[in-house]
Amino acid sequence: MTPERLAAVPALYARFGYRCRIYPGCSQRSGYLAGPDAQRLADLHAALADPEVAALHAVRGGYGCMRLLDAVDTALLRAHPKLLIGYSDLTALHALWAREGLAALHAPMAASDLLLPGREADCDALFTLLRGGLHAGEVLAPTLEPSPLHVGGRAEGRLVGGNLSLVAALLGTPWAWDMRGALLFLEDVSEDLYRVDRLLTQLRLAGVLDAAAGIVLGSFTEAESPAALLQSLLQPLCERQRKPLLAGWPAGHGTPHRPLPLGLNAVLDADAGTLTLTQTLLHGPGPSAALSEQAAE
Repeated sequence: MTPERLAAVPALYARFGYRCRIYPGCSQRSGYLAGPDAQRLADLHAALADPEVAALHAVRGGYGCMRLLDAVDTALLRAHPKLLIGYSDLTALHALWAREGLAALHAPMAASDLLLPGREADCDALFTLLRGGLHAGEVLAPTLEPSPLHVGGRAEGRLVGGNLSLVAALLGTPWAWDMRGALLFLEDVSEDLYRVDRLLTQLRLAGVLDAAAGIVLGSFTEAESPAALLQSLLQPLCERQRKPLLAGWPAGHGTPHRPLPLGLNAVLDADAGTLTLTQTLLHGPGPSAALSEQAAE
């Protein structure tokens, strides 16, 4: 993260009436990682322990969060639960939060997304949510991107997942989600079609796609559109099992990217194109935030 970009983050938060604390790892670099594991882990623990911090918002994504999973002080996390905000490589930490029974937000990063021109609507959506909260009974009904992928129906379960590559990478580890009866959200970026095929086939062979009660797809921003591939791999499975499949949800590496709560129970109505929360995430007012750079570019 460039010093100039990082220096602009506090003003972004102040514009919406929040304070932020930027941790040392945000300005470090260790090869292909954003600082050494020890520093990034120390930042995470410090933010959890700080009573003034109510949310952890990643500066950017990339790679590195998986390296921290077996070293995170989960007792500290349970004692001082904080809202986790981010996506992409943060999927690994979203999995840890879910394992501890905590909710999180799949949402744009503080610096690599929200400071870019043209992302004002994403920025407003996130801070509006932080101010007002998300309550049981609230219906999320965003404008969906047009997609040929669709299987109608309703399903209720815990909304989990995130970046397809990370969801697949966590299989076989203690941090993989229990997908039985879950609503699985997937998105990805910059993957060749054969890699998307391989990742989804891995999920199918591992029983993940069979176990999920419903599937929600966000943006897949590849050089070659994977829509036909996704349709051929997912639609027949969902049709056979009468499993709702909803595509085009505005979340992921594309734009727009609206905040999506993870770790909460919700009802997916694929015909209406909605998710209805059955749990409350935030009551408002929204939190002050700690910023950490957990991953490399």
